[in-house]
Parts: sequence; C-alpha cells; structure tokens
Amino acid sequence: MTVVRVAAIQLAVTEDTQANLAGAVRLVEAAAGQGAQIVVLPEFGNHVSWYADRDHARRMAQTLDGPFVGTLAATAAEHELYLLVNCTLAQEDGRTTGSNVLLGPDGSVLATSDKQVLMGSERDHLDPATEASPVVETPLGRIGLYSCMDGVINETPRMLAVGGAQILLNSLNSFALDEASLHVPVRAVENRVWVVAANKVGPLVPGHSIDAVATAVGVPTELLHGAGESQIVAPDGTVVARGPRTGEAVVIADIDVAEADDKRRPDGTDLLASRRPELYGAIVEAPRGRRAPAGRATLEAAVLAPREGDDVLALVREAASGGAELVVLPELAGWAHGVATPGASPQLTTEALRDALAGTTTLAVTSVVDDDRHVGLLVGAGGVVHSQPQLHTCARHAAWATRLSEGLDVIDLPWGRLAVVVGDDALYPETFRLAALQDADVVAVPFTTAAAHDLDLLLLERAAENRLNLAVASRPGTHGAGMLVPLSADFTLWSGGWQFDGVISRSEPVFSAGSVTTATLRPEQAVNRFVSRGTDVVDGRPWALADALVRPHDLAEASA
Repeated sequence: MTVVRVAAIQLAVTEDTQANLAGAVRLVEAAAGQGAQIVVLPEFGNHVSWYADRDHARRMAQTLDGPFVGTLAATAAEHELYLLVNCTLAQEDGRTTGSNVLLGPDGSVLATSDKQVLMGSERDHLDPATEASPVVETPLGRIGLYSCMDGVINETPRMLAVGGAQILLNSLNSFALDEASLHVPVRAVENRVWVVAANKVGPLVPGHSIDAVATAVGVPTELLHGAGESQIVAPDGTVVARGPRTGEAVVIADIDVAEADDKRRPDGTDLLASRRPELYGAIVEAPRGRRAPAGRATLEAAVLAPREGDDVLALVREAASGGAELVVLPELAGWAHGVATPGASPQLTTEALRDALAGTTTLAVTSVVDDDRHVGLLVGAGGVVHSQPQLHTCARHAAWATRLSEGLDVIDLPWGRLAVVVGDDALYPETFRLAALQDADVVAVPFTTAAAHDLDLLLLERAAENRLNLAVASRPGTHGAGMLVPLSADFTLWSGGWQFDGVISRSEPVFSAGSVTTATLRPEQAVNRFVSRGTDVVDGRPWALADALVRPHDLAEASA
C-alpha cells in the first residue's frame, strides 16, 4: 500500500501577478505544513483570465525560467513536494497557452501540458495544445495533468488513464456548480483513478469591471466568481475531501495510490482492459458538424423498473396507454432477476412484447439472448424494428455472450435519431461519443445498476458531455434503478434568453420511482452542442491528439 498525502488549494487570483504569486506560495507552504506530498494549484494562477486582446495575454504570460514559475519551483524544492502550477506560458514558437507545469521535489520541471479544449473567450487570447498530455512516472505514483474544460469532456482524462495514470491532477478556473457535482468526480469513477482538483474562488474577471461584465452578459455578479469546492475523489467516485463553496482552503486527504490499479466492476469486468479501441475510430476523425434536421421538440418516454412478481407486459401496456412513445425495459427483462441461463427459455418473449404493443405506435427497448450474443432490440407493434448487439465483454454474461458487435448503429425515427446502448456498453464513455458523432438525439439504455454512481455520475455525464437525452432502465437494486435525462433548453452561455443559475451542462434527471416512470425528453435540444461561443462539446473534443484512445494498448506494460 502506497499512501500519499495530497492537497488541492483554492484561492482567488487578480490582475496583480506578484500578489497572486505570494498567495500561492503562502497556501503551498500551509499544505506542506500539513504534510502534503503532492499539491495542486488552480488554473490561470498568474493572472485573472480576462484580457483586452491577444497582445495583453502575451504580455502577462510567463516562462518556465521566469520568476513566477521559478519562485514556486523553489517552494516545491524547499518542502520536497510535487507541485502542479497552472499559468499562461509564452511559448518559444509564438503560441500563448494555458499550461500545467509539474514541479518536482528538487524544483525541476518534470512535465508541462497545454490546455487542449479552450472555453469561450479563451479562444480569443490563447492557443490550444499541439501535443497530448504526458503521464509522469514518480516514486509516489503515475501522474496525469489536465485543466478545467479538458475535464468537461471525457477524452483528455481518458487518454491519461489508458496511458497508465493513477492520479489525475486537475486545475480549474470555473464558476460552474456542476464541475464539483459532476464533471470532476466522474473522471475518477469512469477511469478508476484518483482525481485531485483545485478550483478558484473570487471574481473570475477583474474586480473593477465585474459589475459591467455581469450586466453585459445577463448574469448575476456572484455567479462570475470561482465556484470553489476543490476536491479529492477516490477511484470509486467517493469524494473523500471537499473545500467550501467560497473562501480560500487547503483540501487535504491521504490516498492509497494502488487502489487506482484495480479497474474491476463488481462482477469482475475490467473497465480498461475491455475497451475496444478498434471501434473508436470516429473519435479521432476531423469534426464535420451536426447533421440536420433536428429531432422533434418533445418525446414522451417511460422507463420500467419491475419488481419481483410484476407483470412486465402489463407495465408496458400501462406506459403505452399513458402516452409513452418510447418505453425502455431493463437489461434481459424477459429473464428472472435479469440472469440468462444458457439453453433455457425466457419468461417474456419478443413476440409477447410485440403483441402487448398492438394498436399503438409505441416502441419498446429491451435486451435478449441471441445464441452467443447479448442484443438490444427496438420492438413495435409490427415486430423488431432495430437490433444492436453488445460491443464490450461483460464478465457476468461470459458463459454465453461471446460474440460482440463491430459497431454502434443509430436509427432514424419520426421523432429523432435513436441509439440503443446495451447493458455494460453504458460504462464506456466512448460508446456514447460514437452515438453523438452519428447525431443521435436519444439513447435508450437497457441496463443493470451494479455500483455506486452508475446513474448519478457515469450515465448523467454521458448526457451532459454529448448533449444526448437518455432513457435508462434497470431492475431496482442497491444502487437504484433507472432514470430519464431530458436535455435542458438552456445551454449555450452568454447567448441570451435564459437566466444562468450556475449550472452549465448538468441536466436534471428523473430517477425511477415505482415500476413505471415517465418524463418528456427533448430530441431537438441535442442539436445545440455549443457550451459557449466557439466551444462545441462534441466537435471540440481534442480529436487530433487522441490517438491513444484508438491504439491497442498494453495496460500491464503501462503500469509496470
């Protein structure tokens, strides 16, 4: 067991670089006084991220051999700790970047990584990364670096995880309340790694102009402040330490680094070893934009959570008669307890499901055993409309589900485009990215919840980072049943027409309550993927840097 004490520092940053440096040194020394061995500072620590123009941003940028980085390097050396500093850097090739700098306990620069996905006005003043972020081998563990918007999508943390990282250090400059509630902790649980995330507090634009900026963009002044809640998250998604919403803080925790080497689900499925890089090619292709036309404005949907003894067909009829146009059943709904036995017959057949839908236009989704495959089916009154075999291996179905699909298909329907994600395919962020890249509006997920945060982190993030409506169905269990996730109509920041409340992309899920749960999904909202001007959460992925996601990778070698 390798126990390491880590710290996430939250503080305010202004236009005064010297004052910012003094504050950072003071809090790093406070963390060192509490025994911290790895310390993370927030993003853009040298200067508030607000510039008159590119020349102004360049003048305020630092160099690796300059006094800002040098003073912090000396502080790291004095206390013999690893220190993540984030600042704007004036690169020798003329670029100005937002960069993470990992300093070693001897004060040396161990690695740098430039921000890959620029957010909103950052695009006016800074340049994106031209190389992928490294994984740094240290005596304390393998460390990966990323910052803010790079963690609002899955690709950058995922590249670091498949590269063998055990600890991800995340520097933030965020006013979004859903960073702390969703985007930060999900990167831990989806990759089974530790995440140490440091966010800002205080104004994120110059204090002398914040009221004018707030009026111009139609946002309350207090919501242009850093959202705090710096945190340390375990590989199972548990937040083991969290800072306050406002005010400076040094957030400390002791972590067992080796916990990040166990990538297994409760049934034994290894979430990284079971990836299928050969299927993910579309993720590294150049963006092409969202295809029109949009889906319909609304879709009435239902998810079923049958309990022992429930008549599943009666529940389907109830949902259809109540106006549901799409009904999603749990994984293997035709089998008792959702457990398929090779050679045995299910209690509920596809034909019976078809007959239950007779006289309606309702479509139902479930999954079935098809010889040696686990297959998701879309069924209507006329029979099977669409089938989708599972893409990834699953230990609990290993006795019979041995043949996998070679791709994910999306089907056009009168109300929009639908993808069916079968069972544990839902655990892989790549699956939903493939659906988004095929312009899905709605994803139906016949699923089995088996671990904490399957719903409130893993699947909720799939909706947020891809702008997808979700309908997830599971039998009730210790970790919940299913949920419906309608996309919000308010998404693009500073676009006018809506009152920003601090939440950017986290939709409000409707969790299963009882055997039948209904909600109105919004297919047409899947078209808008711009979280801010120029920043598309799907096409803005770092596609040109993501070769690691599609390259066969020996995880054992990476962690050696």
